[in-house]
Amino acid sequence: MSVAVARDVDFVAAVRAIADEVAAANAADVDTRARFPAEAVDALRTAKALSAFVPEELGGAGVSLPAVAEACLELGRRCGAAAMVFAMHQIQVVTIARHAERDSWHAEYLSRLVDEQRLIASATSEVGTGGDMGRSVAAVEQLEDGRCGFEKEAPTVSYGEFADDLFTTLRRAPDADPGDQVIVLTHREQATLEQMGTWDPFGMRGTCSPGFRIRATFEPAQILATPFPRVAAESMVPVSHILWSHVWLGIATDAFDRARAFVRAAAKRSPGEPPPAAQRLSHLLSELSLLRAEVESALQAFIATDEDRERLSTVASALRFNNLKIAASEQTPRVCAGAMSICGIVGYKNDTDFSIGRHLRDAMSASLMIANERIHQTNAGLLLIAKDA
Repeated sequence: MSVAVARDVDFVAAVRAIADEVAAANAADVDTRARFPAEAVDALRTAKALSAFVPEELGGAGVSLPAVAEACLELGRRCGAAAMVFAMHQIQVVTIARHAERDSWHAEYLSRLVDEQRLIASATSEVGTGGDMGRSVAAVEQLEDGRCGFEKEAPTVSYGEFADDLFTTLRRAPDADPGDQVIVLTHREQATLEQMGTWDPFGMRGTCSPGFRIRATFEPAQILATPFPRVAAESMVPVSHILWSHVWLGIATDAFDRARAFVRAAAKRSPGEPPPAAQRLSHLLSELSLLRAEVESALQAFIATDEDRERLSTVASALRFNNLKIAASEQTPRVCAGAMSICGIVGYKNDTDFSIGRHLRDAMSASLMIANERIHQTNAGLLLIAKDA
């Protein structure tokens, strides 16, 4: 086993233990009270998992993206909210790491992340854009003292109240076009967050994602040097869809495991007679296998671009990862609903070993995270110009 493989194995094993021993123990309470999964995040901090992807030359563990994705799956099997917080944080870390080569401030930040295990949230949605991440209303303002500032209204900022730093998309300047965007990393002490609205959702309750009016003052060096459209195409969008889909796969996998445990328990009560639900479990395994294959295929497609990132800016690549998001977000609730159907009333109830309610509710959020209809609208335009799809 190579050093790199051993490092990945150890990392995934550590996160799996946190998922089993910490996230699982608090998942019901996190869901019931719609509270931040503090215990799981603290355990991830202690294990230095928040900086796992940071390259070794900057002090990090240098684990691979497949290992980070597998960790998202393991957390998803135990607590969807904790997994989603971890995934969204890692999206920012991967994005910074992949675009900090010409940017000394952000490279130094990654070293600080290793030492302090800072949690990064993002504010890419904005009131007035219709959910289009590729456009911004708020802009970077030049202040008289040489610093920069902004004010932005974001309809959702997941775990914003609990984050140490914030990744925010903005127009490059007040006179810039809506699509001429940059991304800024600000520290919590540089910003004020005024909460807008409450947070009492159907599922993914522990992500704590109300809207915020954000005001910040920061140094010009905190603007990532790479323009946001390139950052989005080469990192943020595909990595988001890959890590989110692993979280959803983890949720679906645990729902299937509960349905299988139910069928096995039924089989023990009637030895020699396959329970009626056994055949339906086989059908459900096919559904789960399709989801797993789609998620793994997309991950491998992304890894294949390591030596040629420009391929990620092609129409074919955009369609590939957009379709991953649509397929995974639609397939996951189907698997969870199928598992509940197999388990029946004990799957419907919240206080049994076979409960699927939280899984199904968390899975229903998937189609809303960058709304599937907006992605279909984007794909429709891309298909008109795509040579191959």
